[in-house]
Formats: sequence, C-alpha cells, structure tokens
Amino acid sequence: MTAALNGKVALVTGGSRGIGRGIALRLAEEGADVALTYQRSADGAAEVVEQIKGLGRRGLALQADCADAAAVTGSVADTVAEFGRLDILVNNAGTGVGGPVEEVPLEDFDHLLAVNLRAPVVAVQAAIPHLSEGGRIITIGSSVAERVPRAGLTMYALTKAGLIGMTKGLARDLGPRGITANIIGVGPVDTDFNPADGPDAGGKAARTALGHFGKPEDIAATVAHLAGPGGRWITGASLTVDGGANT
Repeated sequence: MTAALNGKVALVTGGSRGIGRGIALRLAEEGADVALTYQRSADGAAEVVEQIKGLGRRGLALQADCADAAAVTGSVADTVAEFGRLDILVNNAGTGVGGPVEEVPLEDFDHLLAVNLRAPVVAVQAAIPHLSEGGRIITIGSSVAERVPRAGLTMYALTKAGLIGMTKGLARDLGPRGITANIIGVGPVDTDFNPADGPDAGGKAARTALGHFGKPEDIAATVAHLAGPGGRWITGASLTVDGGANT
C-alpha cells in the first residue's frame, strides 16, 4: 500500500458501484479516507465502506439523490463533519437519456441536467470553502462530449460537454489558491450499467483502438494520479481515457 494520499479526505459521488466504486477503493489504497454517496444501493455502499476499512482507512456512506441539490450540499457537509476536512472531490455520479432530440420529454431533460450538470456545480460550490492548497476537483465526464459515435446521444453529450467548460473555468478561478480541476472523458467501461457482454457491447468495443472495454480500475488509476503528487501541475485538462475510441 502506498501513502501518496495519507491524511487526505476524498468524497466520491456515486461511489457504491461501477466506476465510482473503483475510484473510492483506489483512493483508499493510496491512503485517503473516503466518503461516498449512493442513491439506492445501500448494501453496495456498505460493502465498499467495509473494503475501505479493510485497507486501514476510514469510510463513510451517504445516501444522496444527486437530483436533489440540498442532498448534494449535505453530503459535502457530512463528509467534513465526519472527517474534519475535505481535500479531493470526485464528481462521478451521472445518468443517461437517449433517443431523438424531438422525442426526449422535457422532464427527462431536466433530470439529466440536474444530475449531470447541476449536481457537480452544487458539489463544487459546497466543497470550495473546505479545499485548501493542494485541493483537487476531478470530474468524470465522457468521451462522447468530444465525439458522438451514434445518433440519439445529443442530450447526454450536451451535459458532458458542459462539464468540460465548468472544469476549465474552475481551473482559472481556483488556480491562484493552488487547487486543481480536471475532467476525465471516459469511454466504454465494463460495469453493470454498461456491461462488456451487453447487446451493444460489440459495436462499442469495435470503435476503440484497443478493441475492448476498459475496467473501473483504468479510470481509477487516472483519478489517483490527478489526486496525488503527480497531478500537482495538471489543471484545466480534459483527459480522454477511452481505449482510443476518439483516435
């Protein structure tokens, strides 16, 4: 076990499963105490916390619907109340809406905006007062923000592209305080939400240069680098981790 993040506290939204789970565990392996939010998967969140504790770190599971701005703000406050500080915010939670633009109901679009765009902004607003020199804001985006591989993804791509703009603005706003902000454009990753053996998996894998899905650990490794000493001079960056899908 390394100790690059020893003494640091991280909050990972949507950390009970998939990519978020991989990130939470990797940050704990690097030495951080980790709080994570979940919406419905209480058992999954509890399991991740137990694994974090098994690594010798402190863990905290917080129920929070990211569509609820008050719940997002509360998750930051609860993290600080439990651990006494916050050093790393990972905006990972997200949702998806597909289909032709003209057929997407307004309420579905509003929910997409609330989870994918408003929640990260609210989390950042709540976190900034607690972040000090060396603080990190890391957002999990999508490679779809830069290149849309098929029809029906307009609304989703819109929200993920917005996160790139947010990140670049934050880098400028927070740079003088020694706080970095970066975003990772994720490609097809094998999770229960997007399984590598799912009905559309073959086409998604074929669009990557490497010809296969990634794993949550692949994304977590990049997050750990950005969160650690090696990421101290990286800010405002949109890093694509997609197996070459956008090559």
